[in-house]
Amino acid sequence: MRGFVTKEYGLESFSMKKLAILGAGGYVGTALREHCDTQGVSYVALGRSHTASSDGLQKALVECKADYLINCAGYTGKPNVDACELHKAECLEGNGVLPGIIRQACERIGIPWGHVSSGCIFTGRRSDGAAFREEDPPNFSFRQNNCSFYSGCKALGEEVLEGAEKCYIWRLRIPFENTANPRNYLQKVMSYERLLDAENSLSYLHEFVAACVDSFRLNIPFGIYNLTNPGNVTTREVVELIQQTGVCSKKFVFFEDESQFMKIAAKTPRSNCVVDSSKAIRHGLKLRPVHEVLEDCLKTWVQ
Repeated sequence: MRGFVTKEYGLESFSMKKLAILGAGGYVGTALREHCDTQGVSYVALGRSHTASSDGLQKALVECKADYLINCAGYTGKPNVDACELHKAECLEGNGVLPGIIRQACERIGIPWGHVSSGCIFTGRRSDGAAFREEDPPNFSFRQNNCSFYSGCKALGEEVLEGAEKCYIWRLRIPFENTANPRNYLQKVMSYERLLDAENSLSYLHEFVAACVDSFRLNIPFGIYNLTNPGNVTTREVVELIQQTGVCSKKFVFFEDESQFMKIAAKTPRSNCVVDSSKAIRHGLKLRPVHEVLEDCLKTWVQ
């Protein structure tokens, strides 16, 4: 996937291009549409009926005259990834099969596109203690037989895109923002009865979707990008920020350890990991330090 370069849009000509969005009604897709509206980016939302086959998607892209596509569609499970263990067919279709359908359609007509993937294909840190980089193979997948069904399917989705032409893979990790939403990590922390203290990389949702669009606007090289805010944070640090800003006054209770969490609250293992976003930043994508953005979100919290 490395080495491809998009056609030269230029900042002025880019505003004349049309974006096709898959999954426009989801959590990430809604944020992407809002970003496009505020930035004057022309877009069209395509529905599930357009992704039943690569032929159908290809036809829809030609008819709507899309210049590029962003795929925000997928299956995450509600209220969390435990639901994917009960709906494996939907999870596999949305996260493992759909990327291949989109690839076929986009490559046939030669339009560039991007796929919202997940950093949940990793767990922990690299063996040398460093954060995972784009070239590191997933260590929380079906290949290791240690993962949730969701993470395994997201890893398969990336395998399907190996060698894809004119394609970005953007890895999202635990999205958050300043508005209460069941999908918002901060809202989850405040709503759970008990928390697991873990170290993670996070993605500020609105900077994530802006970086997706900017990947095309800035003509950065195609390939994989970890779109997380620089740095990492523990659950206890997040709780401390919540308490300091006065957003939530409840008493937070933590599990003793991960084994207690798995015994009481979870049906499947969770990905807790740290990934490196320096590649994205080197290419000009704007991602502020995670502690800074977390504090800003909590200071401007909207219930």
